[in-house]
Amino acid sequence: MFKFEHHIFFYAFALIPLLALLVLIYFISRKKKLARLGDQKLILQLIPYASKQKRIIKVILFLLGFSSLILALCNLQTGSKLTEVKREGADIIVCIDVSNSMLAQDLQPNRLTRAKYALEKMIDALEGDRLGLVIFAGEAYVQLPVTTDYSAAKLFLESIGPGMIPVQGTNLAAAINKASESFSNDAAKNKAIILITDGENHESEAVEAAEACGKKGIMINTIGIGSPNGVPIPLIENGVIKGYRKDKQGQTVITKLNTDLLKTIAGKANGVFVQASQADIGLGAVLGKINELDKAQLENKMYTDYEDQFQWFIGLALILFFIEFLISERVSEWYKKLNLFQNAG
Repeated sequence: MFKFEHHIFFYAFALIPLLALLVLIYFISRKKKLARLGDQKLILQLIPYASKQKRIIKVILFLLGFSSLILALCNLQTGSKLTEVKREGADIIVCIDVSNSMLAQDLQPNRLTRAKYALEKMIDALEGDRLGLVIFAGEAYVQLPVTTDYSAAKLFLESIGPGMIPVQGTNLAAAINKASESFSNDAAKNKAIILITDGENHESEAVEAAEACGKKGIMINTIGIGSPNGVPIPLIENGVIKGYRKDKQGQTVITKLNTDLLKTIAGKANGVFVQASQADIGLGAVLGKINELDKAQLENKMYTDYEDQFQWFIGLALILFFIEFLISERVSEWYKKLNLFQNAG
C-alpha cells in the first residue's frame, strides 16, 4: 500500500510542458540567429563538433530530474505495519452524475465542481464508515469500491469529470443498480446510497430500482443539484464559455432539476431528499439520516504506519542532474577521430 502525503505538489507537473516549450523557443531563436550570420553550411563547418543530439539529451535529463524532485515533494509513503482494526460504521456509496448538464452554472462555479467540493468536506467528517464512488451519465461505472482509505477516495474524486463517460444522459436506474451490486451480500442494515444529480431522467426504471433497494434494506438519499426553473448548458473551451448546447432544431437546451423524481426515489428507499443551495449542498442532513442506520462492526486490515520514500526521488534527481552536468554539448574526442578516419577514406 502506498500514498502521497502532499498531493498539492502534483500541480507542479504543469511546469514540465512550460519548461519544454521555453527550451523549444530557445532552440528556434538560436537557429534563427545563426541563420542571420551567413550561409548555414558554412556556419556548420565553423562549428563541426556542436552536437544537437547531446543538447536534447541534456534537456531530457534535466526535465526528468525536475520531475523526480516534484515526486520527492509529494513524498511517497509506503505502508509498513498492517493492523486489523474493528470499527462501527456504514457502507456508503456516492453516485455522482457526470453528464453534460452538471456543467450548468446555477451553482458556482458549476454543479459538478460544487458537488465535489462538498464531498471532500464530507470525507473529512467520516469516522469508521466505508466509502465507494459510482459515476454515471448514460451508463454507470464503479470509480472506487467501498474502502476506508479516505485519501484514495479524495484522489479518485478529484479526477471525476464529464468526459469520463462517452454515453450521455442521466440514467439513474443504472447508477442505483450499480451501487446496489457493489455492496456486500450480508444482511446487515448499514448500507446507504447518496445520489447526487440534477435528476433529468423521465424513465420509470429509476423508481423500480429504488423500490428494489428499499426491499433489501439499502437506504437511498438524493441530493438535487440545480434550479427547477432551468438554465442553459455551457460549451466550455480552455475555461472560456464559447456558447450553449443546442438541440437538433437549433434551440438552446435547458436543464431543469427534477425534484419530484428525486423525492420519489428517496421515499421508496427510506431516505431523504435535499435540494442543494450555494451555501449548503445538503450532505449534513444526509449524513444525519445515515447515522440512524444500525451501524455494523466492520473488521478491516489497514496500514497504520507509513514510511517516507522521498529520499529515493531526491537521490534519483541528483544523479540525473549530475549526468546532465557531465555531458558536454560538443562531440566527444573519440567521435572526432572516428569521423576523421571516415573522411580520410
